[in-house]
Amino acid sequence: MQLYALCDQGLLDTHVLSVEEFVNIANKNDAKVIQYRNKTSDITFIKQQLIIIRQLFDGFLIVNDKYELIEYCDGVHLGQEDLKLIDENIFKSVDILRQIIKNDKLLGISTHNEKEILEANQMDLNYIGLGPYRETNTKNNISNILGSKIENLSLISKHPVGVIGGVKLEDKFENVTYRVVGSDLLK
Repeated sequence: MQLYALCDQGLLDTHVLSVEEFVNIANKNDAKVIQYRNKTSDITFIKQQLIIIRQLFDGFLIVNDKYELIEYCDGVHLGQEDLKLIDENIFKSVDILRQIIKNDKLLGISTHNEKEILEANQMDLNYIGLGPYRETNTKNNISNILGSKIENLSLISKHPVGVIGGVKLEDKFENVTYRVVGSDLLK
């Protein structure tokens, strides 16, 4: 199981850490993927952060939501709500994204239940995020904590699975490719 490091700008700001310091932590923990997530800054700042990460990190760099910045990274990750902002039909959204980011870039989406996993199985994706595994301080209004259900749900996916939501460095999972760790990297 590989480490997928979630670099959330809000967490960096809260912990008074630079993106360079985060990449150093990710590198020390042998992360294979870094996802940069920033829900509040303008596109220019996000682009600058991606450029810095790319200079310091040799693994896969994923941007959250900002598919217009795909040229600065290796892929994009979107949540279910973000897919619906592209088109109400999430299958059409994925097709639109594939046309924009092309097949040589990674595309992942978040899933939270069996229905969403089965839908994702019909999409041209490289991986899914599955969760939340446990409660987390970085997402509000979480109602469907998956906990031990993660193991069986991950078996349904035809795509590699990354466990998301409250994952800690020491967590171990069967049938899972990535453990997606954010705030636990900053302890």
